[in-house]
Amino acid sequence: YQGLAGRSTNEVLQLYAAHGQQMKFQRSSVVTQLHGAIKKRLKQDLKSLHSFALELSKDFQRQSKTCLYQVLAAVQGIQLQNEAMKMFQIKAFDLEQSLQEVTERYEKEKQKRKALHNSLIELRGNIRVHCRIRPLLPFDDAAGHSQDRQRSFSEKVAYAADDETILVKCSRPGHASVNKTFQFERVYNDLESQDAVFADVAPLLTSLLDGYNVCIMAYGQTGSGKTYTMLGPQLEGNLAFAIEEESELGIIPRATQEVFRLISEKPPGSYWVEVSVVEVYNNEIFDLLAKDSCGKVFGVKRDVVTTREGKSDVPSLTHETVENASEFLHLVNKGLQLRVTHPTLVHAHSSRSHLVVTLTITTVVFGDNFGMLWEDEQTSQRLNKEASFTFPQKMRDNKSTSSSRASSPVQLEATEKMKQVKTRLQLVDLAGSECVGMSGVTGAALRETSFINRSLSALADVLGAIAEQRAHVPYRNSKLTHLLQDSVGGDAKLLVMLCISPGQKYLTESMQSLGFGTRARQVQRGQVKKKNFSVPSKGK
Repeated sequence: YQGLAGRSTNEVLQLYAAHGQQMKFQRSSVVTQLHGAIKKRLKQDLKSLHSFALELSKDFQRQSKTCLYQVLAAVQGIQLQNEAMKMFQIKAFDLEQSLQEVTERYEKEKQKRKALHNSLIELRGNIRVHCRIRPLLPFDDAAGHSQDRQRSFSEKVAYAADDETILVKCSRPGHASVNKTFQFERVYNDLESQDAVFADVAPLLTSLLDGYNVCIMAYGQTGSGKTYTMLGPQLEGNLAFAIEEESELGIIPRATQEVFRLISEKPPGSYWVEVSVVEVYNNEIFDLLAKDSCGKVFGVKRDVVTTREGKSDVPSLTHETVENASEFLHLVNKGLQLRVTHPTLVHAHSSRSHLVVTLTITTVVFGDNFGMLWEDEQTSQRLNKEASFTFPQKMRDNKSTSSSRASSPVQLEATEKMKQVKTRLQLVDLAGSECVGMSGVTGAALRETSFINRSLSALADVLGAIAEQRAHVPYRNSKLTHLLQDSVGGDAKLLVMLCISPGQKYLTESMQSLGFGTRARQVQRGQVKKKNFSVPSKGK
């Protein structure tokens, strides 16, 4: 058994050895096959990679050529653009020079325009008189009289013969009718609109920004349409603006809109506007924008004084800064709520005071450029004397801030050279002149009528003194004329809008108003003669 076991062991070892050789042989053949397969696949991959690299190289060359062409085209385009830019720069330089020349010519032409406009206004008259005839209204009928008497009272006796002549039929019982004519710069018939009236007023507002004070006032008897002409329609008994009816707006709201339109065409910040609203009641001035400690608006009595420069001024008068026409109308409407009215036999809402709405236009200029704004030497000298240095609170704050920041001498010098010129636009709705017998007023209303008629008489005396070129003009005879002193005399532009009732019932008052307008026209003729303006003939 031990021998068998030993032989079996040898056989097993031989079998293991043979099996190992066989396995080794098998592995060797598999490796050889795998190596061959890998080598073959590798050759195929190398061949494919080589062909792909060739295609990639060719594609890269094509793209490189395309990019090169694009770069060359871009370079050529940039060169052309540079050349065009140079041409544009040359043209821009030429245009800048042309613009500078045109600007200089424009400034010269603007100064000529101002001078010509002022000459035109002066040729027409520094004091111009327009006359407006209102239509017949239902209250023109004389209640309580016979039908014949009513028909006589409501008969129309004032007509616009043409746009410069008014015809009045004057008749008395038992006498033949006499036609009288009056000449004015413009006459409006009873059909002409508010637009037509303001179209002749607007040119005066250009003079306002040219450095002249302007005053527009409505004069006439009670119920002749002065408030309608100046303000517009009345709503529910209160003087309020019918904004929804733009065509019905009066001179005051339209003039404000036009002023702000003209200011919008100027450099921003060079102008600002302040408004004040006063009434002259019983020869006393009341500030209609003054407020109490609770902020409620109420009328405060003020006084008018003459400054050292000979200008009229109302100390402590409330001035509100406004930036547009809507703010202005809001303030004026507040003041109108306090205006004194009283019903009479002639008019249910008769105004018992003179309303004066003042727009103060402040122009900021530098000392070196001051004379350039007004080429007229006399105007420049006059405004230079009037140039003041009182800024509104907002402007003072800005000025103090800029002064604290100004560290260089140039900035300090520029601040010191800054001046301001104030011009005024005064819009006046005068109380109506009236006959006591016609209006039927008594008591306090009778006293009001006395003050109204005396102040209107003082206004006529002032215009008469100016027409006769007297050495003394009685401005101080009335608070009204004292307040309007700067806008009636001197170089100021005054437009008197006569308002006439056309009925026979108001003939006496209409003739008185037309006589006032005739005296005012004498002022303009005297001024034109004094300035020795030569009017060219039609042929020339």
